[in-house]
Amino acid sequence: MKKYGIIGYPLAQSASPAFFNSKFKDEGIDASYIPFEIESTDELPRIIEQNPELCGFNVTIPHKVNVMQHLAGISDEAKAIDAVNVVKVTRDSEGKAQLWGYNSDVIGFSRSIKPLLGDTHKRALVLGTGGASKAIVYALEQLGIKTQLVSRKASDKAIAYEDITPEIMQSHTVIVNCTPLGMVGHGVDKCPEIPYQLLGSGHLLYDIVYNPENTLFLQKGAAQGAVTKSGYEMWYLQALASWEIWNG
Repeated sequence: MKKYGIIGYPLAQSASPAFFNSKFKDEGIDASYIPFEIESTDELPRIIEQNPELCGFNVTIPHKVNVMQHLAGISDEAKAIDAVNVVKVTRDSEGKAQLWGYNSDVIGFSRSIKPLLGDTHKRALVLGTGGASKAIVYALEQLGIKTQLVSRKASDKAIAYEDITPEIMQSHTVIVNCTPLGMVGHGVDKCPEIPYQLLGSGHLLYDIVYNPENTLFLQKGAAQGAVTKSGYEMWYLQALASWEIWNG
C-alpha cells in the first residue's frame, strides 16, 4: 500500500487526511494518507526512513520554508516563491529516498480568487510574511495586482498594522489573510488587527484559512459589506494539484 501524508504543527485543523482517505476509498486506490505532526523539519529524515512506502506529502505551517533544506530539487515556481507545500518522494534501486519540492498554493489561490476580481481591484494588502504569503504575493502579481505586505513589525518589505492609514485602506481593495489567526488551534476568536471600520462594499477579503470556513476576519469584513471568501476552495484545488504532482 502506498502512503501519502502531511507535515506541520499543529495538524488538528488539517482536512487533508479525511479528504485524501475518502478519495482513496471512493476511487478504489490502494493507499493511505497520514498526518505527521512535527515541530521541526529536523524530524523529517526519521519519517522518511520509517515509512518506505511514502510517495509524497503536503507541507503546511510552519514548515513551508524550512523543508527546502531537505530537498534534492525545487520547481521553478517554488524557487520564485521560496516556499514548498508539496513534496514528491522518489527512491533509487537501493531504496534511497530523494525529495522534490513544488508549490500548488498558487494554482489553488489563483483559480479561486480570479472570478471575484473586478476592474477596481488593483492593489492588495497581504497580511503576514510567512511561507504562505509568498505564494499569495506571487499569484496576485501574476494576476496584475500590486501587493503590500503587512506584518506585526515594519521592515524594508512590510508595513506594520498600525501603519495602515485610511488612504491605504481605500486604495487597497483586496485584503488577504495569510496568518494563522482565526484557525482552529490558533485561536478562532482572533483576527488580524486591521481597521475593519474602514471596509466597504468595494473591498474583497480573502482568508486562506479554511477551518473554520467563516473566520472572525471574514465575519468582520462581511459586517461592513465587503465581499468575503474562505480558503476552502483554494485548499481543495491545491489538494487536487498535489495528487497530480505525486503521480506525474
